[in-house]
Amino acid sequence: MANQRSEPIDILILSNGPGEVANWVRPVVRELRQQWGRDRTPLRISVILSPCTNAMGTEAEVVRGFEGCDRVQAADHFWPFLLWGKTVEDWDWRPQGIVIFLGGDQVFPVVIGKRLGYKIVIYAEWAARWPRWVDRFAVMTEAVAQKLPPQHRHKAQIVGDLLRDVERTSPPAEATETEWIGILPGSKPMKLMQGVPGAIAIANRLKQLRPQSRIAIPVAPTLDPATLARYADPEFNAIAARFDNATATLITPPDAPPYLQTAQGNRIDLWTDYPAHDRLRHCQICITTIGANTAELAALGVPMCVMIPTQQIDAMRAWDGVPGLIANLPGIGTAFVTAFNSVMYWYYQRREKQGKKILYAWPNLWAGREIVPELVGERADPEPLTTYLDDLLNDPTRLAQMRTDLEGVRGQSGAARALVAGLASLIV
Repeated sequence: MANQRSEPIDILILSNGPGEVANWVRPVVRELRQQWGRDRTPLRISVILSPCTNAMGTEAEVVRGFEGCDRVQAADHFWPFLLWGKTVEDWDWRPQGIVIFLGGDQVFPVVIGKRLGYKIVIYAEWAARWPRWVDRFAVMTEAVAQKLPPQHRHKAQIVGDLLRDVERTSPPAEATETEWIGILPGSKPMKLMQGVPGAIAIANRLKQLRPQSRIAIPVAPTLDPATLARYADPEFNAIAARFDNATATLITPPDAPPYLQTAQGNRIDLWTDYPAHDRLRHCQICITTIGANTAELAALGVPMCVMIPTQQIDAMRAWDGVPGLIANLPGIGTAFVTAFNSVMYWYYQRREKQGKKILYAWPNLWAGREIVPELVGERADPEPLTTYLDDLLNDPTRLAQMRTDLEGVRGQSGAARALVAGLASLIV
C-alpha cells in the first residue's frame, strides 16, 4: 500500500483504557507496519490517549513500547488537544491522514478528524455512533452494522473481533497439564481494593476443595507485582480486613517468576508475560469482575464466573460520563457512590425476583441472556462462590456448552488486517 502513494500520511489513533490499549491498539499498530512497511516516511503513527476511569496512568508508557508507534501523548494532555488542537509537544500534522477510534467516546474522533481535515474511522464493537460525520465504521459483527440508519449502512465494514488478533505464543508445558484457575481482579485501584483480597480468600478456599488445582492472576500491563501485592496488605488496603484473613506476601525468587503466598501457605502464581492469552486459553475457568475482562475472556472462549462483590459498596466508582465525574469528587463522591450503588443493588434484586435479571458481563449482553454466571452480592463471597465453582468444574458438559456459547457471540478473527486493508480506499 505504501508504494502506491507519493504523499506521506498521518495515522492518528485515539484510545483510552488499559484493555483498549493492549487488545485493540497493539494489533492495529502491528498490522499497520506489516501492510505499510517499517519506513516512517510514507506512514507516521501517532497515539493520543483520552481520560478513562479504568486507567492506571501508565498506558502511555505501554504504547511507547509498541514497535512501530512514532508518537504518543498521555491522557493528561488530552483536553487541550480536543478543544484547541494543541499537543503538549506541539506536533505537526501532514496534509492527509486518518483518525482511527480505538476506545473512548466516539465523539472525540469526529471533533478531531474534522479539525485536522482527516478521514474518520471508528471501530465499533457494540454501537456505531455519529454516522453522518464518520467516513467508515469497522464493526465487529453484522448486528452492529444493522443498527445504523439505512442511509449510512454502506459505511460499515464488518472486520471481526480485534480481541482475537492478539499474538499467540506457545504456552508453557504446565499450562496444558494442570488444572488452572485464573482470577482477574481488575487493573484499577477501586477494583483492586476488593479484587485482590477477594482473590486471596477465593484461592484459600479453592485449595481446600480442589488441592490439585493451581491458581494464577494475570498481571495487567499497567501493573507490576509489587503494586498488586500492596492490595493484599491490610495496612495499605483496609478492605482486606473485611475478608477472612485475606493477606499475602509477594515472593520474588531470583530465577523464577514472582508469586503471592497467602497467610495459609497457598500459592497464587503471577503471570507477568503480557498478554497471557495462551495461558488463559488453558484455564478450566476464570473468575473475573465486570468490564473489559469479560469481553477478553469471551474472545478466548474461556469459561468464566463473573463476580460483583459488595463488601464495600462505596468503592465501586468505575463509571464513565457524568456519574463517574461526580463519584470521584472529594467530599460528596463517597456519599453519592454509596447511595447510587445501594439503589442499584436493590433494583437488581427486585428485577431478579421478577424474573428480569439485569446483565452486566459483555458476553451476556451480546447474547441477551446469561451464558456465563454472574454472582452478585453475597453469592460473590468466597465461600458460596468457590462451592459454586467446584460444582461447575465437576460438570464438564456445562463448561463445554459455555465455551460453545462464547464462540457464538464474538466476531471473526483477522479484524486488524481487515481494518487496515480498508484504509486504502479512504486515501485519494
